[in-house]
Amino acid sequence: MSHFTTVQTKINNLMRLELVLKELGLAYTKAEANQSVHVKGYLGQKTEAQIVIHASKTYDIGVNIDAKTGNATFVADWEFVETTAGYSQDEFTRKVVQRYAYHTVKEEVTKRGYTLEEETVDEENHIHVTVSSWGD
Repeated sequence: MSHFTTVQTKINNLMRLELVLKELGLAYTKAEANQSVHVKGYLGQKTEAQIVIHASKTYDIGVNIDAKTGNATFVADWEFVETTAGYSQDEFTRKVVQRYAYHTVKEEVTKRGYTLEEETVDEENHIHVTVSSWGD
């Protein structure tokens, strides 16, 4: 019986996701074209993914692109990832999605000609950004 659980996300840009993984200090391996990498789970069980995040020495988090939606899904044996890596499925997903959204906003702000003036993080770890633009 498999312990792997899949979590859907709205992440659809793998290059931006890789930036986030590097920023968070998460080691990962990306599959070669038309290949996959193995995600390690409970009792040596494995599943395949396009990216494998090395959460701990014995457990991984896989990243796949959903063929129907184009969005990334995370697959892992979350119970054991939490006990060996120290973060839950919710914590991991929230942190990655937050940083992904942050970089998406920064990129969009720049594309639209705005300047990022200020960014702050409140006590609940919400990121607030202030942007400005010079009118013509």
